[in-house]
Amino acid sequence: MRRRVEAQINALGYVPDGAARALASRRSRTIGAVIPTLASAIFAGGIHAFEAKLDDGGHSLILATSGYDAAQEIRHVQNLVERGIDGLLLVGKTHDPAIFSLLNRRAVPYVETYTSRNDGGHPFVGFDNRHAAYRMARHLIDLGHHEFAMVAGITAGNDRAAERVQGVREALDEHSIPLPTERFIECPYDIPAGRRAVRRLLAAATPPSAIICGNDVLAIGGVLECQATSIDIPGRVSITGFDDLPLAGHLTPGLTTMHVPSGEMGRKAAAYLLSRLHGDTPEPATILDVDLIARGSTGPSPGRQGFGSAPGSAMV
Repeated sequence: MRRRVEAQINALGYVPDGAARALASRRSRTIGAVIPTLASAIFAGGIHAFEAKLDDGGHSLILATSGYDAAQEIRHVQNLVERGIDGLLLVGKTHDPAIFSLLNRRAVPYVETYTSRNDGGHPFVGFDNRHAAYRMARHLIDLGHHEFAMVAGITAGNDRAAERVQGVREALDEHSIPLPTERFIECPYDIPAGRRAVRRLLAAATPPSAIICGNDVLAIGGVLECQATSIDIPGRVSITGFDDLPLAGHLTPGLTTMHVPSGEMGRKAAAYLLSRLHGDTPEPATILDVDLIARGSTGPSPGRQGFGSAPGSAMV
């Protein structure tokens, strides 16, 4: 009888009515996610792992991108909730309070990613951006650098970028190392912007010996600019990134960066939401390790002999 029914289903091309099933069960078996962009491989990798874990749990993903625009993020969240999502993934911790009011009112569980909190107010799976950037700056200080510059992402509305700047400044302040205004540049996360920023920094009368970039995309732009103008890395200038994109280890020289476990983050975020939907009470705060990967793009400050990895770093 089962074979006969399945054969008839196939012959008719029957598909269950999802709306009717959702109405009856009060579950759509869909999870929403609003991320800043899909142009960055770091978000794409995390979402891939997130969706795979959801699929294992019998749920589908509805994805939207905000373009780092808070108003657009609110619209996407409202649309997803109207569609009846069972849960939601957000990136970062800076969101309009109206989003949390809506999610709480409709009893939609959510989780923040790529960030961490110490206030206990919102569940998250992420890491400490400030401390990770602090470690990168300390790595360069330990290599003898005192002339620093930073190429950061746009910090307005981006708590991750802002916290990375904060971490770098804290490390430099501890050693009374200045970061002058003319050596701090904010720009969009793209390769041409990274090239322009590094070109401007190295054209100064007193150029920096170390440039910390807010992510790998900006750092890759900086490396390409140096290669195009025959500036030696790391003999003349050290350049660092953040994220450890697949390309970072294949550059010449390889890019020193912070490894962000985006796949693990995506899987754990999905596991948190699935657990909530099953009626469990999972741990609301999950902090992941972020490793410093020291490669050939960093070396001792010009004039300093010897090279060694900073404490807590991995040489590859």
